[in-house]
Order: sequence, then structure tokens, then C-alpha cells
Amino acid sequence: MLLSYASVVFYLVAAITVVVGMFKEQGPNRLLGNASAIIAILLHSLVLSGSVLIGPEQNLSLLNVAGLIGWLISVTMFVAAFRFSNAILLPVVYGFTALLLLASALLPSYHLVDVDVDLTLILHVTLSLFAYACLSISFLYAIQLAYINFRLKEKNASLLHSTMPPLMAVEHILFKLLMAGTALLSLSLLSGFMFLDDMLGKDNLHKTVLSLIAWLIYSVIVLGHARFGWRGKPIIALSILAGALLTLGYFGSRFVQEVLLN
Repeated sequence: MLLSYASVVFYLVAAITVVVGMFKEQGPNRLLGNASAIIAILLHSLVLSGSVLIGPEQNLSLLNVAGLIGWLISVTMFVAAFRFSNAILLPVVYGFTALLLLASALLPSYHLVDVDVDLTLILHVTLSLFAYACLSISFLYAIQLAYINFRLKEKNASLLHSTMPPLMAVEHILFKLLMAGTALLSLSLLSGFMFLDDMLGKDNLHKTVLSLIAWLIYSVIVLGHARFGWRGKPIIALSILAGALLTLGYFGSRFVQEVLLN
């Protein structure tokens, strides 16, 4: 509990540091922001190792899985910040991860599975986690792209403009993420159909169908951009729609089972 609370505090310090820096000419305090983010991520790692591994089993509850994905996204965005300007997204990522961590500490839930599972299942789960994390980041970049488009159409300059990355750079990163995420999602679905027996079973049917619809939308986006140069509002809208469907597929049933029914 103490590690969770400490990690939440450092995540919030990192987020607030970035937000405050948006309104300063010299920008955010990078030393404070980076140090706080590193400490928060390390503490979060310890929390996950203690909450997921419980004796001979793994606690893959809804909040634990969401916290793991939040950790993956936080690490990725933190590393990416050294090369790309993503000051607008960092507070959202850190704040949301802190919220997930706090919820996991205050609302413990359990979904225990055996540690000694088949390697093919581990492969499928790993691909699924990385695919969702990558496409979640693309979802954030799509929202950022929509925000930049909106701000560029306004006549009045904003203090936030100094921290906004170039439109073309964000769009370029978005399509790179979409291509990587779609490839990972393709491998995840393929491994599921190859190695799992219940992909179309009663408990997983809705998840599989929603994931396939999201995969189809993502594939259309990637192919449309590569073949026909699609870009702009349609791409943003389709990316957000696919991200919402994928989230519903990944967490919808777990939310119903663990929260509403239990």
C-alpha cells in the first residue's frame, strides 16, 4: 500500500511538473519531472511484482492488467519524450496511470490463474498486452493530432502553442504506431486462433469479434494511408473508434464479471 501511494504521488508530481511548465517560457523542470517519473515507474514495478505474483498463482485481475498496461504506456512515453515532443500527452498518461494504481490499492480484486501455464498462452497474452499498449498510445496521438488541428484553426495564440509538437511530426508518429500496433494485433489474433481452443467460445466470443472489427479498421487505416495517402479527420475518427472498440473488447467483459456481477 505504501509503495502504491508513493508511486501515485511521484506520478502526480511528474504530471504537474509538465503541466506547470507549459505555461512557462523556459518550459518544464526536466530534472524534477524526469526524476519523479523514474521513481514512480520503479515503484510501480515493485507494486506490480507484488500484486500480480501471489504464491503459486498470478492475480490477473482487471485492475492489475490495466495497471500493467498503464506501466507499459508510461515507460514508452517517458522514453519517447527524449526524442519526440509529447508534453501534452505525458500528464494524461501519468495521471491516468496514477489513477489506475490508486484504484488497484483501494479496490483490490482477484482473478487467479496458475503460473505454470502453456508457453503458447504466454505468447498470446504478451502479444495482446503489447498490441493494446501500442495502439493505446496511437489513440493518444490521434487525440493530440485532433487537438493540434483544432488549435491551429483558432485565431488567438495560446500559451500552450510553444509546447505543441509540429503537426506533421505527430501524424508521422501516429502512422508508425498504427502500423506497429496493427502488426502486433494481427500476431495476437493469429496466435489466439492457432493455440487457443475457446477464441470463439461463449466467454470470449464478444472479445474476439470486437478485436477483429478493431483489427479490420486499423488495417483499413494503414492500407489506406500507404496506398491512397489517407490522412486528416477521417483517420483520426477511425483511430479513435478502433481504440474504443479494442478497449471494450479487452476490458468490457472483465468489468462486467469483476465489478458489476461480483
